[in-house]
Amino acid sequence: MAVQFLLGTLISVINIMIHALVTVAAIDIARTAGLKHTARPRSHLMAVMVTTAVILMVAHTVEVLIWALAYATVGAAPPGSDLLYFTFVNYTTLGYGDITPVAGWRLTGPMTAMNGILMFGWSTAVLFEVLRKTVEHLAAIAAPKSSSGDRG
Repeated sequence: MAVQFLLGTLISVINIMIHALVTVAAIDIARTAGLKHTARPRSHLMAVMVTTAVILMVAHTVEVLIWALAYATVGAAPPGSDLLYFTFVNYTTLGYGDITPVAGWRLTGPMTAMNGILMFGWSTAVLFEVLRKTVEHLAAIAAPKSSSGDRG
């Protein structure tokens, strides 16, 4: 059980580092794009949000692939099973249960789920913050136009 826990912790830490790097990059990209003045602020906001979401989805996919590589390395999935599917089911906490880890690696499934739910929560917070900052900036751009006519 200790080896399973150590492996799960190691893969989780690797995924946390990946997510941290991608989060910093996504926020930088969103901040740069969000600061641009645009004639179509709603379309611009939508483009910033879609770009941020796609970047985060790519990060999640890479993280699933890291788990799949770990599963393959230690033989955690039954022979002949679809390893990528098995990993996605665990990472997303979908939990179909049609493929289960081999007896000696059962702890890796819940650890993968725990890592996945943490990463999804983190991504949700990033998306919300990007939305909040972009809307705030777009409101600040629009505010001087509307307040200039209110003198009097």
